[in-house]
Amino acid sequence: MDLNADLGEGFGRWTLGDDEGLLDVVTSANVACGFHAGDPDTMRRTCELAAERGVAIGAHVGYRDLAGFGRRFLDVEPATLTAEVLYQLGGLDACARAAGVRVGYVKPHGALYNALVRHEAQADAVVDAVRAYDPTLAVLGLPGAVWLKRAEVAGLPVRFEAFADRAYTTSGGLVPRGRAGAVLHDPVEIARRCVQLATEGTVTSVDGFPIRARVDSICVHGDTPNAVAIASAVRQALTGSGVKLKPLDRENRSLTA
Repeated sequence: MDLNADLGEGFGRWTLGDDEGLLDVVTSANVACGFHAGDPDTMRRTCELAAERGVAIGAHVGYRDLAGFGRRFLDVEPATLTAEVLYQLGGLDACARAAGVRVGYVKPHGALYNALVRHEAQADAVVDAVRAYDPTLAVLGLPGAVWLKRAEVAGLPVRFEAFADRAYTTSGGLVPRGRAGAVLHDPVEIARRCVQLATEGTVTSVDGFPIRARVDSICVHGDTPNAVAIASAVRQALTGSGVKLKPLDRENRSLTA
């Protein structure tokens, strides 16, 4: 099982979350690429810290929406979205290469992540960008998302993700952030859910129903106030239950690969 977190989401003098603390715990880092958050200094520093710790680097691509932190849907033309994802991939991969490693996978952020569950035109646009940049890159997303289905047909390596600190609907989607209880904060409860995901392949919905979930990676949001405590509790619970943690596709993403 992989344990990932959204990192590098500061901008200029403004910082968000404890990236160094999380990089001591997680096995993969979804690094913001400058569109929803992040800037060149932050991107390069985060890649260097991840490389030092043997943490896999993923491109956390999003809409061009710094003001909204990428959490607002944008009706971007597919060709433009393809170009914007290519731009983000190239920028982050340059920072990763400078640190002696490579970007190993792609994970959309925020509103783009949610849109790609059903939005076919944007799904195809993101798949086209990944294929054009590097068809060996893995793509990470919500099980059942249309973009992952398109990615699989296109021959891209597909990986499935669950969220440690988000509530699920009975249909397997994420409870919208505006609803009470959408984001979980208790490290003990979150760790228990993650063990259930890793060992049983299920998660309990907000209404109390068990949901089947095929999972390769579990995400802890880096902007949650107690993110390091949550990630640490999750890691300890997983390893204590006999779950082996492994970076997402890191074995294929060194500069010599």
